Amino acid sequence: MAQRRVEAVERALTLLGAFSRDRRELTLTELANASGFYKSTILRLMASLEYFGYVVRDERGVYRIGPAVLRLAPLAVEGPQLEDLVRPVLVALREASEETAAFHVRDGEARICRLCENGRLQLRHHLDEGARVALGEEEAVDQALGGELPPGRVARSHGGRQAGLSTVAIAIHDDAGELRGALSLSGPSARFDARIEAHHAPLLIEAAARLTHAWPRMLGPI
Repeated sequence: MAQRRVEAVERALTLLGAFSRDRRELTLTELANASGFYKSTILRLMASLEYFGYVVRDERGVYRIGPAVLRLAPLAVEGPQLEDLVRPVLVALREASEETAAFHVRDGEARICRLCENGRLQLRHHLDEGARVALGEEEAVDQALGGELPPGRVARSHGGRQAGLSTVAIAIHDDAGELRGALSLSGPSARFDARIEAHHAPLLIEAAARLTHAWPRMLGPI
């Protein structure tokens, strides 16, 4: 059976394909020249792409790639290998701590929860994979993703983003020292705080060392 194709979708993808490393910003005229589409058609398609965050348009009317593409790009590059590497580590962290374990990556001035294993206890911190939130200075995960936390150092936050929530996080680097993401454990402060130094922080330090050792073999540069 012949594949069913949607002309409007193909035209929108053609417009996205006009952007490149050397052509990061395009005007309406440049998009028309690159695609061969009428400007009225481009305006309609780009309005939809802009609404969903795949392009942004500045005050000059110039278009560039939007944050939705940035959010999806790591998923395509990493493929299943990131899951194979990180998921078992998160499961082990969750089982050892009983708290929610997650792996986060930075996306501009925000972070994305790429993978998580929610705690099993009835009262827990629930995270959704793919969730994107703005960075904040008071949150442990954001400190770990800021690039200034030394390898092996655990960041701590108490109520930084949500009252009653405690988080510990550690930056994940490859063996060349490049920041790859951050691991976190999070849960209710009343249960969480007393266990940080004696239990949760050592778990993160050990997990980070495991990932740093394994990362080059499985993923290489992202």
